[in-house]
Parts: sequence; C-alpha cells; structure tokens
Amino acid sequence: MSPALITGLPIRSVTATRYVTALREGGSLPGLVEADDDGLYVVKFRAAGQGPKALIAELVGGEIGRALGLPVPEIVLVGLDAALGKAEPHQEIQDLLVRSAGLNLGLDFLPGSLAFDPAAGTPPGMDLPDPDLAADVVWFDAFITNVDRTAKNVNLLVWHGRLWLIDHGAALYVQHTWRDPAEHARRPFERIADHVLLPHAASIVQADSRLAPRITEDVLGSIVEAIPEAWLGSDAAGERRAYVDYLLTRLAAPRAFVEEAERARRHA
Repeated sequence: MSPALITGLPIRSVTATRYVTALREGGSLPGLVEADDDGLYVVKFRAAGQGPKALIAELVGGEIGRALGLPVPEIVLVGLDAALGKAEPHQEIQDLLVRSAGLNLGLDFLPGSLAFDPAAGTPPGMDLPDPDLAADVVWFDAFITNVDRTAKNVNLLVWHGRLWLIDHGAALYVQHTWRDPAEHARRPFERIADHVLLPHAASIVQADSRLAPRITEDVLGSIVEAIPEAWLGSDAAGERRAYVDYLLTRLAAPRAFVEEAERARRHA
C-alpha cells in the first residue's frame, strides 16, 4: 500500500490479521503486521517501552507533520486480538502482543526504503535534501520538541528518492510529567542544534512564516480527538485539552524555539 499525504481525520482503523516479524531488538519491539485491508504496517505496541504515551506522541506528532504537508507515512489505529499473540512462538513477543490487546498504532510500511545516512552521502537517485523542506522539518521538530532526528537516531527514510519522516514517539516529552506546561511551552529547544538536517536547511524564520499559520486550534483539536480513550487516563477530556493548550502556547509569539533554531542554523 502506498502512503499518502492525508491531512483529514478521523484516522483509519484496521484489524491485525498476522504478525509478520519484529523489526529490531530492544525495549519497544515494533513489529511488521499485516491487516485486514491487506496492508502492511509498522506497529508500535501500547504495552512496550513508554506505553501509550509514546503512541500519543507518535499520533499527535505525526498528524501535525502531515497537517503541515510534510512527508509522513499514513498513521492508522491497529486493533489487536490477544489470540493473535498467543500463536506467536517467541515468548517475549507473545507477552508483548497479549498485553497489547486492543488499539495500537501503525505506520504504513515503505517497502525497500533505506535509512537516510548523512555520513554516507545521499543514496542513488536522490539529491541533497531541499533546503526549504529541511527548514520545515527542523521547524516541525523544534515545535513538537522531538529529541530524535539526530546523527545518532536519524528517523528519516529514503523511499523512491524522497525523504520520509518516521518515529515521533520521543516528542512532546512534557506529557510524561505535565510539570509547568505553560512555562515549558515557552522555552527554546536547544537540542535542535543536533538536528541532522540543520546543515541543509534554509531560513527557519521563513519556515515559521509558512508553517505556523497552518496549525490552528481546530487542527490541533481534531488531532487530539483522534487519540483513543484507552490511551488516556480517567480525565480524557482534560488530557486532550492539555495537549491543545500546550501546543497553542508553544505557537504564541514570540516563538523562542524559532529564534533558537535559526541561531543554531547560522552556526551549523
């Protein structure tokens, strides 16, 4: 299934029919899963790693990226039956699947894609990243406080000669404590200086002019409404409002994260 740049909600739901393979070892153990629409999805499981919080960051961050017109694979909700997990012979994976029964998060699988490796140069058939696109990605990651997309953890794929953005589960880290969210929202994002696309980026100030008007309260409200109830606590409405308020405060001018990113770009 080919991914599309879809900005409309609600997010599609599919049902897992077959667990194909684990994609890498480690605490989160994402897996390649076939679904009832015959699609293949990279699935992040609710019982892994940081649990539902990572799935929320993946959904909210990814859908903001797609609302900005950035190349993010389609995000779907993946229903998983515990019976599917019980058929898995690998005990660790079986436990993960059984504990993840219910809704999980999937990203459309990009067959044959390669990890973007700036140290190795651009792959055949791909030019250097477009400076405006690079600036837009830097702006986006600074906005959602995405600590990844560095040389150590690039989280960029090359597919059919284009860059695709994946893995936003480490973004919006304020959600793990919600400590002083308004003050946190106004901070710059110093870690943007390590962004892998910063040396390729055009003006972040100009990217801000392009992108900030696209993120409205209605857009954010639609995105957080797509978060499944099961991923939230007892005050689901309050939690949804907290995400919207945090992101709106982050967008309020003057935006310190834009100034910080532009300063870092000039010294990259």
